[in-house]
Amino acid sequence: MKALPLFLTAALLGSTASAQTLVLVNDPKLPFTVALPGGWLGADFGDKAAGLSVVSAKAPPATLVRLLYTPKNGATVDLNTEFKKFEAGVAASGVTLKQQSSTAVKYGGVGGIERHYLLTHPRGQLRMRVWYGNGAKNLYSFQLTDSPVRYAQASALFSKVLASLRFR
Repeated sequence: MKALPLFLTAALLGSTASAQTLVLVNDPKLPFTVALPGGWLGADFGDKAAGLSVVSAKAPPATLVRLLYTPKNGATVDLNTEFKKFEAGVAASGVTLKQQSSTAVKYGGVGGIERHYLLTHPRGQLRMRVWYGNGAKNLYSFQLTDSPVRYAQASALFSKVLASLRFR
């Protein structure tokens, strides 16, 4: 699963993650339902990632939320290995990544690992929250990216989004 420099693009794109009304997304093509902030914009990064990507605004800087999944097709998944691949990919893009925390956590009944990061890039810093979940049929990668100034507020909103998850 690859979601590397995309976080830079979107996080440099729009406005704050202020208090939002959440709107249910119930697309039968997705392996989950979720409530997302109303008025946020769908984002297509051309990476053919399966799932949803939304930003808080068109113009920089924006909060980015990605709710992605990859079918496991019966394969065994090690979440620590998935994080290692993610971290190596970010580092290969020229961004410095510093892990702030790592916690085992469940969302919607699916177990996983959540990590918080500080990213340093040529234009400044970003904060990122990433959860890899090991579902029965899919590997999930849910991500929040925002500026350090807005991160606490965006993370609280992201927690509400994750609390709304229902896996099919």
